[in-house]
Amino acid sequence: MNCLEERILKDGVVKEGNILKVDSFLNHQLDVELFDEMGAEWAKRFEGVEINKILTIEASGIGIACVAARHFNVPVVFAKKTQSVNLDGEMYTAEVESFTHKNKNNVIVSKKFLNENDKVLIIDDFLANGCALQGLISIINSAGASVAGIGIAIEKGFQSGGQIIRNLGYRLESLAIVDGMDPATGEISLRK
Repeated sequence: MNCLEERILKDGVVKEGNILKVDSFLNHQLDVELFDEMGAEWAKRFEGVEINKILTIEASGIGIACVAARHFNVPVVFAKKTQSVNLDGEMYTAEVESFTHKNKNNVIVSKKFLNENDKVLIIDDFLANGCALQGLISIINSAGASVAGIGIAIEKGFQSGGQIIRNLGYRLESLAIVDGMDPATGEISLRK
């Protein structure tokens, strides 16, 4: 069992609606030492793969992606969920639906930071139905760049996202796969 799986079992909280609350270490309070171990594991799994950028989506993916990027020695680009006054020039956009927040956002990436020469590793905290990943893949394709791989911290194996992404032919490396959760008992089942 890896350190992320141990932490999920120790500190993860199961909520109704297939929600796994890991805000004490992954997406509200951030355990940077854990992130560093995760980055090292992705670097090992993607060893030999040409990667020159990491792409994630705000907000929960940013911390994980930044720490992981140190192991790849590449910059991180994150898709923004809102237009701001300091964004200028042309943008790539994609609509994504958040499983956790039950809303849709148009995410944007400046064309200055993604182009046809990029070999992109996508990093994100969760994979449920795969909507966010499909949006990021769409942005990469619009840029003429290529998806070098996808690194996910926690995949909900009982939901369709992982299978959809794998069926599309992408290399997906999830550090922990949750196969089941019981909100009544708080039990979390991890894939071996």
